[in-house]
Formats: sequence, C-alpha cells, structure tokens
Amino acid sequence: MAAAAAGGRRGKAPRGAAGRRRPRVAVPGAEGRPRAAAGRPVDEEVSSDSEPESPSLRRRRREAAAEEEVEETPQEKKLRLAKLYLEQLRQHEEERAAEEEEETQPADLIGDRLKEDVLEQKGRLQRLVAKDVQPPDPASIRVLRGHQLPVTCLVVSPDDRFIFSASKDGSLIKWEVQSGKRLCVVPGGKKGTEEQHMGHASHVLCMAISSDGKYLATGDRNKLIMIWDAATCKRLHIFTGHRDAVSGLSFRKGTHQLYSASHDRCVKVWNVAENAYVETLFGHQDVITGLDSLSRECCVTAGGRDGTVRLWKIPEESQLVFYGHQITTDVAASSLRRGSIDCIQLINEEHMVSGADDGSVALWGLTKKKPLALARQAHGMQDVQGLQQPYWISAVAALRNTDLLATGSHSASVKLWKCGEGFRKLEPLWDIPLVGFVNSLAFSAAGDFLVVGLGQEHRLGRWWRVKEAKNSICIIPLKKRASAPSPEAPDSS
Repeated sequence: MAAAAAGGRRGKAPRGAAGRRRPRVAVPGAEGRPRAAAGRPVDEEVSSDSEPESPSLRRRRREAAAEEEVEETPQEKKLRLAKLYLEQLRQHEEERAAEEEEETQPADLIGDRLKEDVLEQKGRLQRLVAKDVQPPDPASIRVLRGHQLPVTCLVVSPDDRFIFSASKDGSLIKWEVQSGKRLCVVPGGKKGTEEQHMGHASHVLCMAISSDGKYLATGDRNKLIMIWDAATCKRLHIFTGHRDAVSGLSFRKGTHQLYSASHDRCVKVWNVAENAYVETLFGHQDVITGLDSLSRECCVTAGGRDGTVRLWKIPEESQLVFYGHQITTDVAASSLRRGSIDCIQLINEEHMVSGADDGSVALWGLTKKKPLALARQAHGMQDVQGLQQPYWISAVAALRNTDLLATGSHSASVKLWKCGEGFRKLEPLWDIPLVGFVNSLAFSAAGDFLVVGLGQEHRLGRWWRVKEAKNSICIIPLKKRASAPSPEAPDSS
C-alpha cells in the first residue's frame, strides 16, 4: 500500500467554483408556515438553499431567549450542572449495580465512571472485551422479516430496546428487540408519488438516531432527508438541498446537530431541534459513501474512489485527509488500483475503522497519516469470470470504546475482530455464517447483541445477486465468558 504524503495534512476546505464553502447560517423552519403540497401531510421542509433570517428577526429571537433564561452567575451555573451530572451518574450506576447484583460502593462506581468519561473524551478509552466474547451459536440467531427488497441500513436505539431498519423498497420499520415484533411500518411509495406519500419513494440508503432517542433521520436516493419522531414514527421535517443521493447521516452525540453526506460530494450540517440548515462543506473528489461522528464537533467521511478518508473539523473550517486501501491489481504492469472506500465508523474519539471494495479493512488514528493496521483480503477471495477478486467490504461496525469490531461482505459470513492494544493490530476472532450481502451492521450499546441488515443485493447497486439470501434483519446474541472485569487500556498511538 502506498500512502500519499498529503495524508493527514491539515488544510482549509477548498474554495472557488468547485470548492466554495457556503456561509454558516441558521434557517428557521418553524418561523414561517410549513409548505404543503396537494395531498401531502403538512410538516416542515427546510432547504439548504433558503435565505438566511433577517437581522431584526435574529435580534427578536435573542431577546426572547434572554428573557426566558434564569439569572445566575457563570459559577452558579457550573455548580448546578456539576451537581446534576453527578446525581445522574449516581442513579445510573446504582441501577446498573442493582441489575448486576454488585456490592461495590456508589462512591467507587461514580469515581470509575468519571475516569471512564475523561478517557472517552480524550479518545483513549479501550475496554478489552473481545477476548471474552464466545463463538456465536448460529442456532441462536433471530431473523426478522418485513422488507420486500434488500435491507440497506439500520440503527439500534440508545436504550437497546428498538431497531429501526430501511430498505430499497423505501419502507421504514421499527422493531422491538425483545419480542421481534414490528411496532411501526412506514411503507415505501412508488416513483412519482413523492407529493402524496408520507415516507420515502426511492431507495433509503442511510439512517441515524439521536443519542437521546428522540429523533430518527433517514436519507434516500431522491436527495431527501426525512426527520421522524422515533417514538411514534411520525414525520416531522424534510431537509432538502443535496443534489444527489444522500448516503450518510449521523447525529453528534449529546446534541441534535445532524451531519449528512451525499453523492454530490459535500457534507451538510443541520440543527434538527430548530429545523435549521447550518452550513455546507466541500472537499471530496468522488461520491461520499459513508459518514460517522461522536461527541466532538467533527465528523469523518469515506470518499469512495477518491481513495480518501476525511476528518471535518466544523468550528475550525478545516479538514484532515488520509489515504489508504490501495492494492496491486496487475503484477506484470506493477499498476495500482485505488479501492473505493465504502464504509466507515468511529471506534472512539481518536480512532476509526473503514472498509473498501479491494477487500481491505483499515484501522486509523486521527493523528497518523497512515493506517495503524491493515487487513487485506479480510473476507477472502472470490472467482469473478475466471479472475480471483477479493470480496468487497460492504459494512463495518465498532462496539464504541472497546477492542471489538465486526465486518460484512457477501462471503457468507460476518467476521468479528479484535483490535490489539494501541489499535496497531487486527486479529480475526470468529466467523458467523450468514448468506447474502451484509449492507449494515450495528452493535447494541451494551454489547449484548449485533444486528445485521441482509439483502440479495449490495445497498449501492446491483452488481451481483445472491438468490438464496433473504432480505431480513438478523439479531446475533453475543455471550461473554465469566471473568474478572477487564482494565481500560489507554492507547499508545
């Protein structure tokens, strides 16, 4: 693999005719009357092409907000918030200890939790759980059927009680994890019925749920982002402005700030709570295929065939560029083909994992310009018209702040991996047999199960078709060996 010298270089987002950065504005969607088409439910619609609000309107909003604020000094506010945070921690840890029948004192639990929070914010928390994961029993896998066409994306609610999934048929389904029942179904509409249909009328490619479980966002091939009430599956807003398929969505943890990525090569920032467009960022030279974020005001993206992974620093208006996933395809000619980086996810605030159609899985540190570890041909090789080609990596997932990863392809299995300390090594753990294209992967927050979105086709195209596959959701229980608690290992990268 050749890593370009530009990898990891800090620079401003390109400007000019092809790289102009839109000004950061807030466009209120609830200030005016929502736009309603004939037969279409009345809800809010916001476009990133809208005009910014007037200075007088901004002044009135600031004055109204100031009147509502309770007068308190900065020191009093810090003290109040600290007390509230510690009380929430105490309640959470006491509930967890009661469930696990532990005898640890609450003070110790709060101290341990505070230490974990500090390490997590620094991106140095790595719980060593992979060594305790037992080989999953194929007979224990639960299969949920409901989508007519391939499942393209899914998310697990923050409390691990629900799964939301979407498909190429445009449908959206809310599942209950414990019973496997469908709690809510928003059917997909046919092309041309966008004005009358509540849901999507084209392939849904991505989705995200806010960290408080309040909002669900979905993006489709028809350039639309729909915001839903996660509890009722009622559509709240429609965000427009992307000029091609919406391929990646992520809420910033602890906020209602939404990042979106598209095949139009740009990243947009939205404020869902205020129904507002914020700004647009440019930089990728090919379609963006994936996006993720955590609690910092930044996001990471996979740039398809431009061969880059990018870290977008929103306040600084800058980006870091990383190159990887290159393989030799013609030994005689010594030529290199740059793989399309199709999926990406953050492990913690300082590390991420990505997968490409050259069959490689890469571990990255956000302070290093080259991958810390690279597993080539991670899912093996396949015969394509008499030629040996690697299985494409179509999905990756990380159990946050741990050393456990999962990858998917159409190689008839999902693979679990262990990250070595310092994220400098990838070790295969177990293969879980599943037939079909693995288009989406998600761990539960507690790490008790892994959810897989399966389809007969790849989520982005129809290059192959696995006829024996079932378009379904699979829930894989992850059982751990009984052992002493693993220490948190700060990374050394």
